[in-house]
Amino acid sequence: MYTPEMKASIELVGRSRNRRLKETFPRLTPDEKQKLLKDFHPDHRPDTLRELKVGKSAGQRVPHELADVLELKSHLDPDTFVLGSPDYEVDVLVIGGGGAGASAALMAQESGASVLLVTKLRLGDANTMMAQGGIQAADKANDSPVIHYLDVMGGGGYFNKPDLVKALVFDAPFVIRWLEDLGCMFSKLPDGTMETIHGGGTSRKRMHFARDYTGAEIMRTLRDEVRNRGIEVIEFSPAIELLLDEEGKCAGAVLLNLETNEKSIVRSRSTVLATGGFGRLHVAGFPTTNHYGATADGLVMAYRAGANLIYLDATQFHPTGVAYPEQILGQLVTEKVRGLGAQLVNAEGEQFVYPLETRDAVSAAIIRECVERKKGFTTITGQPGVWLDSPMIDLIHGKGTVERELPAMYRQYKRFGIDMSQEPILIYPTLHYQNGGVEIDDEGRTAVPNLFVAGETSGGVHGKNRLMGNSLLDILVFGRRAGVAAAANAKDGRSAPSGKVGIEHVRAYHRELEKAGIITDRVSPILLPDYTRRR
Repeated sequence: MYTPEMKASIELVGRSRNRRLKETFPRLTPDEKQKLLKDFHPDHRPDTLRELKVGKSAGQRVPHELADVLELKSHLDPDTFVLGSPDYEVDVLVIGGGGAGASAALMAQESGASVLLVTKLRLGDANTMMAQGGIQAADKANDSPVIHYLDVMGGGGYFNKPDLVKALVFDAPFVIRWLEDLGCMFSKLPDGTMETIHGGGTSRKRMHFARDYTGAEIMRTLRDEVRNRGIEVIEFSPAIELLLDEEGKCAGAVLLNLETNEKSIVRSRSTVLATGGFGRLHVAGFPTTNHYGATADGLVMAYRAGANLIYLDATQFHPTGVAYPEQILGQLVTEKVRGLGAQLVNAEGEQFVYPLETRDAVSAAIIRECVERKKGFTTITGQPGVWLDSPMIDLIHGKGTVERELPAMYRQYKRFGIDMSQEPILIYPTLHYQNGGVEIDDEGRTAVPNLFVAGETSGGVHGKNRLMGNSLLDILVFGRRAGVAAAANAKDGRSAPSGKVGIEHVRAYHRELEKAGIITDRVSPILLPDYTRRR
């Protein structure tokens, strides 16, 4: 599959391999890291961000692509929309069918609440399913939640909200036990001990995994449990607007059936938003690892309702996305490949960055190697990249390790005639994660009464850069916490709607748009990415 020019570069990579196996590349100093990020990370480009003109977070800088959807009108016209009687009435409405939504639904039901879970696509069609590398938890003798806490804070540039990080790391060991009790099959050693490896920015081996399909295994477990417990699920029916009462308390949502285009009304005492991130907005023009449903729906609805946004000026680009073959451009090459020993080298076979620096630093170093130093390899279609020397894994751990530990990725490349256990793979940063989001407390509460947020839709726990393995942990810790808190909130008489319920907040938001001079016929949430050519 590789062209003659690529094979010539691969030969240089092979020649330097034995030397590199014996060397340890130096870590970046704090000053070197900050300069690298400032000079080369996409967040620091002058053309990638702009200030929001409307809403509670007006003046905050966010990616242009996100501002474009936040500053659109609602699907619903407040002058013509008639609310009518509710089609569903529940204690807790969960919006989103990924890991965070499923966890919230399970815990809300377990806490005695009636629950309805609605999702844009099918239950489990989410970024959770696509997560490969692992989930962090400090449950080994040489580790502790305190050490995990320090790693998370350092990885996030110390912008993290400390109360959220505390919840994340102290719940982590219990979450692993909970998953195993539900039937999740983690990779284990012959004596039954869970295998753990390093991730970028970790000081201990605390990455638990199920080969290289950890997210799929976790989502399988949660999806089965939701079905087995009889929780009502409505698929292909995204929420398009939240409902508020006259005091600004969330009272449910309006759903849109994607098959019939009919709208339905859900009234609830508590609502949990778990709709994922904004990867399919293709920030800064990058390809993405994200599922097709990742179009910032929850951010749009929560922001119109009056929620605060936080840290959306920091977008995570995964350093190793597929750069070749082009048919799978942007797809994730899990950090576990580097955790097993693969190094990043340029077209001349030179290592240029310590492979387990934090993701922001590795991404910036790859961009620098290709853009400034001109030492990357550019494909025939113009896509730049560097080599991830995956054959090192079998040299370090023994023949067959790549195929055993990375079976899904190994098969993916074999379909294109590439044996990643024998040949390096070409990679380049790809849009991966929304570091910021709706501001929450340690139980998922937002500034909007009765509205809870969990998972990638939220912001604060990861600061301005997430470490590998903390996203799967985040959705479970805060999905569970939001579910419990939402159920308790639903039983509290103060959560009951006061006066008329409707979408007057949408009318107010539309007025803000007009006052800011934003005149548009487009609406959001956009629900699905639009890849058609625009005239």
